[in-house]
Amino acid sequence: MKFIDEAKIQVIAGNGGDGSASFRREKNIPHGGPDGGDGGRGGSVFAGADRNINTLVEFRYARIFKAQKGENGRGAQCYGKGGEDLIVRVPVGTVFTDINSGEVVADLAADGQTVCLAKGGRGGLGNLHFKSSTNRAPRQHTLGEPGEEWELALELKVLADVGLLGMPNAGKSTFIRAVSAARPKVADYPFTTLAPNLGVVRVDSERSFVIADIPGLIEGAAEGAGLGHQFLRHLQRTRVLLHLVDISPRWEGGDPVHEARAIVEELRKYDQKLYEKTRWLVLNKIDMVDEAEREAVVAKFVADYEWTGPVFAISALDGTGCTALTYAIMGYLATQAAVILEDEPAADLPAADLPAAD
Repeated sequence: MKFIDEAKIQVIAGNGGDGSASFRREKNIPHGGPDGGDGGRGGSVFAGADRNINTLVEFRYARIFKAQKGENGRGAQCYGKGGEDLIVRVPVGTVFTDINSGEVVADLAADGQTVCLAKGGRGGLGNLHFKSSTNRAPRQHTLGEPGEEWELALELKVLADVGLLGMPNAGKSTFIRAVSAARPKVADYPFTTLAPNLGVVRVDSERSFVIADIPGLIEGAAEGAGLGHQFLRHLQRTRVLLHLVDISPRWEGGDPVHEARAIVEELRKYDQKLYEKTRWLVLNKIDMVDEAEREAVVAKFVADYEWTGPVFAISALDGTGCTALTYAIMGYLATQAAVILEDEPAADLPAADLPAAD
């Protein structure tokens, strides 16, 4: 299935039914009076997060979602039936944005979370409501209100604990294959990865975390070079970034320090919050460096790069250092979870804004 993480849709709630202007006419009841019923409410359009969906491909062709209109009121005090609500199922992590205003309408970050995208119109009033001592035969009634209508942009941001960042061919896909059961494509040419991949890393039988691999960045991505910033949104929900750098000898030239700085600069251009996110340096392909020189090569890179954060030297190909890295990540995530529970007690998800029954 092709991975689609952007879409545009139109949601149209149902109009409310019109109220009825009717009078009771029965044998032996000469003064029946008004008996027009109210119109039914229009159906609303809801969005629900479903963990069984992982792409927005279904919205590539089906772009208009319209809820049912409410029925009109009728005589004999018959109220119109309310229109049925429409629920649009989307992947967990989908963000809805109003195309016209740019305002974020909803962010469905948990499975089962539901939000109202467009509210149905209220039904009109029948002439029964306008009866009074001075108006015994009212002919007034009101029309149903129109339902809300919005043009929305959908943006999928995958949910992962750890994100991989680096140049093409830095070994990100090889790393995710080494530590998880994910099997992204691996080849000896740039941009092998064309869509995000998720892998579950199981540290032991009871502890695991999710890692996200995205296509590699190159210098000039902000100007559209390579795949540009197209997939960086999928790193925004992660709690730690692993910046993979190819530290192997460069027979064709190239400076790994310059490349590492270029990646970070592209991150800053895209999103300041993403740039400020916790980032670890992972020096990959250490197996291609002579064992006697590895420590010196790592120390020189760290000094030239002027890096003061955590550093890990690994080989995704033969697994060197990968186990230690995954345990360090698991320890960090556990610490962050403990801090969140202590400082910010988890709040219940907001209930769906369901319209009241007629």
